[in-house]
Amino acid sequence: MNALQGAFERDGYLVIDDFFDTELMIELDQLIHSHFGDTPDFLHSDEFLDKAKTDVIPWFPQKAGVDAFDEIERDSRLIELSESILGSGWTTQYCMVMFSRQGSSGQAWHQDCPPDDPGIFNLNRLVYTSDISDETGGQLVVVPASHKRGLLPVGDPVAELDDQVVLLPKQGTLVLIHGHTWHRVLPIKGKYRSSTNYRAAPAGTPDDVTDICVYRNMCYKFSTSKIIEDRVIS
Repeated sequence: MNALQGAFERDGYLVIDDFFDTELMIELDQLIHSHFGDTPDFLHSDEFLDKAKTDVIPWFPQKAGVDAFDEIERDSRLIELSESILGSGWTTQYCMVMFSRQGSSGQAWHQDCPPDDPGIFNLNRLVYTSDISDETGGQLVVVPASHKRGLLPVGDPVAELDDQVVLLPKQGTLVLIHGHTWHRVLPIKGKYRSSTNYRAAPAGTPDDVTDICVYRNMCYKFSTSKIIEDRVIS
């Protein structure tokens, strides 16, 4: 566990293949596809979709009473790993399925929360119920150690960055990402793409820590559905 904690602190992300049972992944994937169907509607404004290049449709299954998703949070290994990274008293925030349909842009480069204070951040605990491949698209891209580099630089929201690493999570993979780490998702080629994020945070972190998201061309506040800062190259 200490080695995993050290790798996360160094890189700002961690990938563990075959973490979850295949049978559970199939069950959850079927529930996800049953909820969304093939052509769900986007929930955000056209302005957000255009500037953020982020075509993700959220679903909060636990809030909807879908108990099958609780099993992930009860996993003792996940609890132990989360505590080793976040410290005692850490809290879960919510479980959010992020769904993208075929032809979607994926997600532009972003940080889940402003990196003003290194001690205030969220932890993305991403569970993959189906394979991500070059054929399906939707690859996860991260810049290692960028959680220590401050604000995501201004620029093209989807341009490649130096030192980026492209990840291809398979069914059952667990990916942990620090909320200050620069990350994005590539366009979707397959029928659909989903991941389920069991977000957590250290003790004392504000509940709304992810309300403001940092993109390369703006800062966006989800609670008001407003762009609060246009970020432009001076």
